[in-house]
Amino acid sequence: MTPHVVLVHGIRTSATMWRAQQEHLGAIGVPVTAVDLPGHGSRMAEDFTLHEALHTIDAAVRTAAASAPVLLVGHSMGGLLSLAITGGEKPPPVAALIAASCTALPRGAALAAYRLIAGAMDALPDRGAWIAERILTATIPEDTRADFGMGGFALDAQDPALRSLSALDLESSVARIDVPLWFVNGQYDQLRVNEGLFRRLAPHAELIVVPRTTHLVTAMRPRVFNAVLDLALATMRVPEEMASRTRTRDTGEQSAGD
Repeated sequence: MTPHVVLVHGIRTSATMWRAQQEHLGAIGVPVTAVDLPGHGSRMAEDFTLHEALHTIDAAVRTAAASAPVLLVGHSMGGLLSLAITGGEKPPPVAALIAASCTALPRGAALAAYRLIAGAMDALPDRGAWIAERILTATIPEDTRADFGMGGFALDAQDPALRSLSALDLESSVARIDVPLWFVNGQYDQLRVNEGLFRRLAPHAELIVVPRTTHLVTAMRPRVFNAVLDLALATMRVPEEMASRTRTRDTGEQSAGD
């Protein structure tokens, strides 16, 4: 059975950030759902709450899982939320998880510094739009550059979202995850700060570090990230193919016996 991929975007952006991945999955016949979290994209008018963000992911996974095994894929904040819900006490039926650009615990001095920088940019006359545009121009290929802002930038949701993430017990959640798991980081991603801890919490997980790449790995190296999706999908299909071969062999042996 072909898996269904559920994509969860990062902070400030929206489901549009996954355009390259959605096109790739569509081309190979894999169904895909890209959600908008509260306060982002098509839901920009809503307030961001941790409860509603987790509920959005939970609902998308359960709907997709009704007809296919689910590969959950999250980037940055979306990756943290995906780790939290997959390793929750009552998780939805996630069959495999890719957590990209999110091996950092959202608390303490690092979170405070990030919120301080975000607040300083937000206080600029254009709310930091000029700086953000220069960063995207310098780091993202032209064919994926517009994807991050196509659904609008969720500036008002940024600080409430950052503040709420500190409530997540990620260490407990990651340790409970028992499905195939991939951590994907850019070589120069600032959120690699707790990479070693996450690997210890989930020793079965695979770590993929993409060279010469920063935090926005899905857009900076879309072909590489699409290859990771292919890897995860192939891994999910292996048990089913083995079971199919076993059923075929058993049927053949039974026919021969008859």
